[in-house]
Amino acid sequence: MKTMFGRVFSLMAALLLVSSILLGFVFRMLFGTYMFRTEKEALEKNAETVAELAAAYDTAGELEHNWDFRIGLSVAADITDSKTLFYDETGRVILCSCDAIQCEMLDLQLPDYVVEQSKTQGEFYERGTLDGMLPETRLIVCKPVYSNATGEELGGVVVTSAPARVDLLLNHTTNIFLITGFVVLIIAITASSLWAQKETKPLKELARVAREFGHGNLRVRAAAGNTEEMDELAASFNNMATSIEKSELQHREFVANVSHELKTPMTTIAGYMDGMIDGTIPQEEHKKYMSLVSGEVRRLSRLVRNMLEVARIQDQGIPEEKKHKFDICETIGRTLLSFEQKINQKYLEVEVQMPDNGIGVWAEEDSITQVVYNLLENAVKFCDRGGSLFLQVESDGAKATVSVANTGPTIPEEELPLLFDRFHKTDKSRSEDREGVGLGLHIVRTIVVTHGEDISVTSRDGVTRFSFTLPVR
Repeated sequence: MKTMFGRVFSLMAALLLVSSILLGFVFRMLFGTYMFRTEKEALEKNAETVAELAAAYDTAGELEHNWDFRIGLSVAADITDSKTLFYDETGRVILCSCDAIQCEMLDLQLPDYVVEQSKTQGEFYERGTLDGMLPETRLIVCKPVYSNATGEELGGVVVTSAPARVDLLLNHTTNIFLITGFVVLIIAITASSLWAQKETKPLKELARVAREFGHGNLRVRAAAGNTEEMDELAASFNNMATSIEKSELQHREFVANVSHELKTPMTTIAGYMDGMIDGTIPQEEHKKYMSLVSGEVRRLSRLVRNMLEVARIQDQGIPEEKKHKFDICETIGRTLLSFEQKINQKYLEVEVQMPDNGIGVWAEEDSITQVVYNLLENAVKFCDRGGSLFLQVESDGAKATVSVANTGPTIPEEELPLLFDRFHKTDKSRSEDREGVGLGLHIVRTIVVTHGEDISVTSRDGVTRFSFTLPVR
């Protein structure tokens, strides 16, 4: 299995190798071209100097017997570290810059194509042995000799040659480059290895945290990395872990709450039924306890129905085709009438502030009716006997705001964010509120949020107020 370290290492090694080869090739080509051009120019200069020297000393046409010219030719060759040959018009070697009295090069015949090209083109250049005349491969430049006075050809050809030191220099340079490149490659590979290990360390740590998180430790979190990208990845992982941990806690709380809500009525039902079966409850009391059993059964039914309603809304949402325009004021008035008996029983004072011509909103009417019903039911339930109930609807042209408020005990500030949670009750013992199952306000928020709107709650100075918005049409 390929690791990030292996990939980074392979990539760095490949890039360095290709770069080194390409750089070496370009360097050798450019350096060799420059050196060959420099050597050629130097040889051309030497050949021109010898040709001018020959023209200056040529008085009788027999340069091979002119000792001054021969000394000058030998000195020039020693200074330039080259070998110079002088050929007559037939291409025969008549002079050599060496000091030997009987030079082995004398009387050798210059190839015809060399003589011809030197006279016709004014120069001949090659890197070779002049068809075997020279014992080794050399750089060779040939120049014809012209008279200084008339400018006419004197019939001779000057040949200067030098060892092909460029090849030797290039070989040495290449060896130095290869050694340097190898050292640099080792250093670069070592540095990239250390760098890759450092860069992959946060990823390995993140993988370890993820494995530990997957094994059930939901509190573990990833540490910040050494780069901006790793910091962002660690932050995203931690946000995900926090969300999952919160969901898991909510799930556990949900299971515990459902178990509690189901266990209480079922225990009550079982107790009453056992009492009637074994005779603990007298026959004349059966009707009374059967009514209590019926109430607990209805409570269970409401719990299951509300749980299914929440699940349906969360899964399916509110389809757009079910939304239409309706008068929210009329819906509130109709819902309020259904609480008339309970309001009269608690002697509540009701104050309603709504426009006479109504306000048209765009929503799913049945679900909004349920929102209003749940808020009114909650307000009536917790309103003090003889207290006040307030309903208000107002519009700013784009949104309609519906508010339901009641007098009663002030809810602690820390309790307000929890009111919309599933199965949350301000009465922790759950003994006083026998009618509720703790899902009413959760359903309210689910419906409002599914419509893309907001709901809020405030409680101060003995007045608790719920407000939610709807789009105006």
